[in-house]
Amino acid sequence: MSQNATAKKALAAWFTQRGWKPFRFQREVWKAISGGESGLLHATTGAGKTYAVWLGTLMAFMAVAKERRGRVAPEIIASTGRKKEHPAQALTVLWITPMRALAADTLRALQQPLEVLNGLRSDDGSVLLATWTAGARSGDTAAAERSAQNQRLPTVLVTTPESLSLLLARADAKDILGGVKMVVVDEWHELLGNKRGVQVQLALARLRRWNPALSTWGMSATLGNLKEAMQSLLGHSGGTLVQGQVPKKLVVDSLLPGRAERFPWGGHLGLTMLPQVIEEITGSSTTLVFTNTRSQSEIWYQALLEAKPEWAGLIALHHGSLDRGVREWVEAGLKSGELRAVVCTSSLDLGVDFLPVERVLQIGSPKGVARLLQRAGRSGHAPGRPSRITLVPTHSIEIVEGAAARAAIAAGHIEARTSPLQPLDVLVQHLVTVALGGGFVPDALYEEVRGTAAYAGLSRESWEWCLSFVRQGGPSLAAYPDYRRAVPDEEGVWRVPDARLARRHRMNIGTIVSDASMSVQYLGGGRIGSVEESFAARLKPGDCFLFGGRLLELVRIHEMTAWVRRASGKRPAVPRWNGGRMPLSTTLADAVVQQLALAGAGRYDTPELQSVRPLLDIQQQWSALPTPQTLLAETLKTREGWHLFLYPFAGRHVHLGLANLIAWRVAQHAPRTFSIAVNDYGFELLCATEVDWPALLPQVLKVGHDDTARDAIAEGGIEDGAHVALLHEVLQSLNASELAQRRFREIARVSGLIFQGYPGEKRSNKQLQASSSLFWEVFRKYDPANRLLMQAEQELLAQELEIGRLRNSLARMNTQQLVLKALERPTPFAFPLMVELFREKLTNENLAERISRMVAQLEKAAGGALVAGDVERVKGTLAFGQEGVSGDGKGASRPRRERKPSRPLPLL
Repeated sequence: MSQNATAKKALAAWFTQRGWKPFRFQREVWKAISGGESGLLHATTGAGKTYAVWLGTLMAFMAVAKERRGRVAPEIIASTGRKKEHPAQALTVLWITPMRALAADTLRALQQPLEVLNGLRSDDGSVLLATWTAGARSGDTAAAERSAQNQRLPTVLVTTPESLSLLLARADAKDILGGVKMVVVDEWHELLGNKRGVQVQLALARLRRWNPALSTWGMSATLGNLKEAMQSLLGHSGGTLVQGQVPKKLVVDSLLPGRAERFPWGGHLGLTMLPQVIEEITGSSTTLVFTNTRSQSEIWYQALLEAKPEWAGLIALHHGSLDRGVREWVEAGLKSGELRAVVCTSSLDLGVDFLPVERVLQIGSPKGVARLLQRAGRSGHAPGRPSRITLVPTHSIEIVEGAAARAAIAAGHIEARTSPLQPLDVLVQHLVTVALGGGFVPDALYEEVRGTAAYAGLSRESWEWCLSFVRQGGPSLAAYPDYRRAVPDEEGVWRVPDARLARRHRMNIGTIVSDASMSVQYLGGGRIGSVEESFAARLKPGDCFLFGGRLLELVRIHEMTAWVRRASGKRPAVPRWNGGRMPLSTTLADAVVQQLALAGAGRYDTPELQSVRPLLDIQQQWSALPTPQTLLAETLKTREGWHLFLYPFAGRHVHLGLANLIAWRVAQHAPRTFSIAVNDYGFELLCATEVDWPALLPQVLKVGHDDTARDAIAEGGIEDGAHVALLHEVLQSLNASELAQRRFREIARVSGLIFQGYPGEKRSNKQLQASSSLFWEVFRKYDPANRLLMQAEQELLAQELEIGRLRNSLARMNTQQLVLKALERPTPFAFPLMVELFREKLTNENLAERISRMVAQLEKAAGGALVAGDVERVKGTLAFGQEGVSGDGKGASRPRRERKPSRPLPLL
């Protein structure tokens, strides 16, 4: 029997012992890997992707091991006459995972078949496979293990993009990584659309330079553009795409309120769904309760404990700001089935395997079909087991999203993800990394970099600018030695000339940028986690806040640490974390409009549409329902002024850009000032002076509106000219300079302009912000052509304003029939936008009274009535519609702590 056949037989026996049978897609992957092919495996969560790629890798490299043993003479130990034990094979496989939390779980999964195959012998008694070892290397790896790995890396290494870049920065990088034959990128969809994915592309290009025969495989469960995703991973248009068609039942349903409010506002359901959530948790063995923000996870966890105190120790909280030890304890409890429920955020989105999880609850909108599928896959995480996700709406209009998501999944509509194009801050960082990892010759590295999807169109001019930037920081920083980070030696090889700069670079490798956080620690006790500095700065000693499911009292803040003790009986604030408001995806938004069109045609075929029918009926009676063929606009005159409500259903980011653009265009006809409110479904423009919207709106909705557009079209053609004109108008309509400066702070960190400090060194966000502001002003004054400034503007347009999606939305709106309705009173769709605007102006106490009074008037006009005591109920829900307000409803009026005057910035 051949050695490969022996191995396959052992693996088949291992499968059979577990009651498994290889799926067809797994065999396809095994065959492709054995043939030296690269590709992308796309299959549902829990279908067995890991073993498809891992077992194929083991089978393929067993054959290589066999050939090598035929050429290597065995070593004999003289004293015993026995063969010397075979040393572990050198690093052969890199397994890249997007999250440190996944590394340990993935490592356990890889070790199980490895234990069976290590030491496996053929019929003649010879060792079939040289001993393979497995290990993980990430920011969580213990110092002792990291030190051992520095001496000899394991055969298969589970790592993160950041840790891989650190390995590339070693002087012996080629020696330790040049023998890698297989790279597996897990959860490729999570990396593809951001700079971490670009970091992976550059690392893969470097590995392919050292080993052109490198095999690369990606794995994903939630991608809509598979061919493009595979091309971004492989750097070329070839490759093998394997789609795992595994029969798996997916249940998407909604937890419906007893009565859907006809005049909702953001988060108005608050905790009214709590009894139903408790009932669902009680009826399941283990449940994951997902929220979209860390603040909401804190609120829901505390509410569950207060309602069911006997669940203490049986339910837990999990989010990225909690201490690593806490998170690991929760994950272990989920794996063992000891926990009844865990309230969590995206920290548990990805492929950690929790077999006991029976179902998933999603609090609020999932915001996208891919995110919903990813979270649904946390339940029934094994082949053949059903996955179930239940949506818990936070306001009435969200109820429609349950039916919309089901329809989108049935039609196979999943969001596409694309790679960022030419982020020069990542490239600059990579140049210094490669200069540390043995050095580079510019022409050779230029061709290598252009082999990636992200930099395929990189011009010579941009490349030369990057070289100049790492050599001297550009013309404005040429006099400062700290920015001479890579220079050519006498042989023309670019290297890092200073050991101190080398250490600084290694300490700051990576593209993950977040606001400075402050450690939260008990007086004389352990660390609990971290909160954003901007939240902690608003607290004064004696203030209480809710964190990690505990009520804490601030004692003092010292050296970027908030020292706390347990508190009781006081109303807490809830920590705020930035980035909590995700926009509704185009795919899900289009599906929602389709559902509204069905309702408009009288088809209420789903439980969700039946539940929200009273709201939709009023919307139709007083105005109309949006459809794919119509664009609904509403106008209203109130004591505040003249309102315009427009419903493109394009997500809050696009609506922010559209609202500013339309307001700016209208102001070109006559000077006016507008107040703006947005949500995922539409936006509101409020003006204190009268606006003739029936006459102006059709004009300002055109893609090419003003003289600038006509000039650009005449110069560059219709398509390019219209795009340039739209960019110009959007930048004119916004405070683009301030917004771009905020993006520049992140770019400055990634590109290495700002040193974030050595481990243990505490640098505040204020210090980092001051440094980035200084660079921003210097570049604008002395180096206006600096390409990092241009990148900041491009990222602002592409990521924060989603200019591509905005342009497509404008184009679609121009093809739709404009339905303009003059209102006598706010409609169910308009009311939540008015509330968003009131939030900017009123404290929560006054806002609650205003909402209650308006709802009473609207319900009366609609033939209903408001039950007694609703003012207090309204006040209690306001924390759910706004990220980062306090739990007692006083967040909007909380006074800021007095600050000492800032010191003047030093001269550069």
